[in-house]
Parts: sequence; structure tokens; C-alpha cells
Amino acid sequence: MKVLISAEEISRELAAMGKLLSAEYQGKDLLMVGVLKGAFMVMADLARQVSIPVEFDFMAVSSYGASTQTSGVVRILKDLDQEIAGRHVLIVEDIIDSGLTLSYLLKSLTVRKPASLEVATLLLKEGIQRVPLAVKYVGFRIGPEFVIGYGLDYAGLYRNLPYIGVMEGDLG
Repeated sequence: MKVLISAEEISRELAAMGKLLSAEYQGKDLLMVGVLKGAFMVMADLARQVSIPVEFDFMAVSSYGASTQTSGVVRILKDLDQEIAGRHVLIVEDIIDSGLTLSYLLKSLTVRKPASLEVATLLLKEGIQRVPLAVKYVGFRIGPEFVIGYGLDYAGLYRNLPYIGVMEGDLG
């Protein structure tokens, strides 16, 4: 496996993003929504860099199964536990590639009337979006390669790697 983004680079980027979020959401009722399972590491480390009070909730959605390509069919496996009407909601993602899952999620949450709805992602794959998305907070822009580590998996494995790696060959 080839290391694409080191643990140190991830840490630096999340610290910078946390500082920016702290300033931009100062005095606001911020709810960070992690998209499971992948975003749990990003959200935990990002939240520790945010210096203002923040609440957490989680959603689980699926569009991959055991494949390395999105199926395009999005299923909500776990919905939010909290109401979001009038709240400032920040969706935290590990990676955005086709944009189909996030587009579906944004539409689903917008009808619940949050005060604001933004997205923070560690990784944004460039050039493969199937739907246009405005992502306000992006850690790293990467190419179309399939990546694993730091919450990202292949068939449920490799989420525990402390860096982002490019999958080469058969890892199973």
C-alpha cells in the first residue's frame, strides 16, 4: 500500500479546519453530524480541535456495500436522534466521491429546516462528481484512486490505519 496522506498531514489539516469552524460558528448552536461508519475518526479528531461548545449526532447511510464503486442507491441505515430545525448543522464526511450519497443526505436534511447546513470532508475526489455540490470545508483534494485508512474501508477492513493509503492489488 502506498501512503497518500500521512497521519501528521491529517492532524495538521484537521487542526486548521477546527480553528476555522470555531471562528465561523462562534455563538451559534452547532450540531456536528457524523456520517457512519467512515467519518467516526475524522469527526472525533476534528471535534477535539473545535474550541466552542458543540453537540454530536450520527447518521448511517450506504451506497457501496462491499464494492469499491458506489451503487448510486442510497439507503439510510440510521437517522438522527435529534431535531435539527433552527440549528446550525455541519455534516462531517470522510470522503466525497460521486456526490450521490451526500446530495441525497443534504436534500433529506434540508426539508427539516436547519438554520444552516454545511459540509466538512477530509477528502474530496476531484473530477468524478455525478452531481454538483458546494462543499465549504475540504481537507484534501485527491484523484480518483480508491483509498483506505483513517476511517475509510475496503469490505469493512483497514479503517484503523492512521493514514490515508492507496489500495494496490488484493488486500483481502
